[in-house]
Amino acid sequence: MTKFTLDDLDAIIAARAVSEDEGSYTRKLMKKGVSKCAQKLGEEAVEAAIAAVKHDREELTGEAADVLYHLLVVLNICDVSLADVMAELARRTSQTGLEEKASRPQD
Repeated sequence: MTKFTLDDLDAIIAARAVSEDEGSYTRKLMKKGVSKCAQKLGEEAVEAAIAAVKHDREELTGEAADVLYHLLVVLNICDVSLADVMAELARRTSQTGLEEKASRPQD
C-alpha cells in the first residue's frame, strides 16, 4: 500500500488551483478567494471538534481529513508553504510546549 502524505495532498491542491478543470472543487473554491477558503476551514474545524466531543471516531476521521484539506487550501491561497509550517513545527518541538509558549512575544 502506498502511503499518502500531506505533501501529496499539497501538490494535488497546488495543481488543481491553477487547472482549467471546471469540475474541480479546489479550483472553484479558490476562485472565491481567501475569505471563503478560510470560512470553510473554520466550519470544518468546528465540525471536527463536535465529532470529537461526541466520541464519533468515524465522523472525526472524515472531518479531520476535511480540516487538513481546507488548511492546505488556505495555506496555498495565502502563499504559505507546507514546508514552512513543518519547519515551524520542528522548531517548536525542539523544546517543551511550555518553553515554546513562554518564548512567544507577549501582547
